Amino acid sequence: QVQLVESGGGLVQAGGSLRLSCAASERTSSIYAMGWFRQAPGKEREFVAAIHWSGGTTFYADSVKGRFTISRDNAKRTVYLQMDSLKPEDTAVYYCAAKRSMGAVVFIVNYDYWGQGIQVTVSS
Repeated sequence: QVQLVESGGGLVQAGGSLRLSCAASERTSSIYAMGWFRQAPGKEREFVAAIHWSGGTTFYADSVKGRFTISRDNAKRTVYLQMDSLKPEDTAVYYCAAKRSMGAVVFIVNYDYWGQGIQVTVSS
């Protein structure tokens, strides 16, 4: 069982930056990919970004492409989400997730482990 712990959220003004971190509790050899999702009040959880753990291939939602960057540090068992040029519509609870098997990284159902979520608030 892999436990994921997010950190780095908070309140920032529009145009600002935040970096989220997600640390895995155990060896990541069984992890195929890790992703970030977000859920705004009254909305469904949506895909934000993902990264293949071994090869480092990255994927982004169109809404964050060019503003957010996902990366990972294998030695620290940690994945990061650098968020720049933040907008009020980026306000949401952000969740880290890990999947063990191949398959599309954009679908929530394909992920096996989830963090508890962390609040990101962007003020206008």
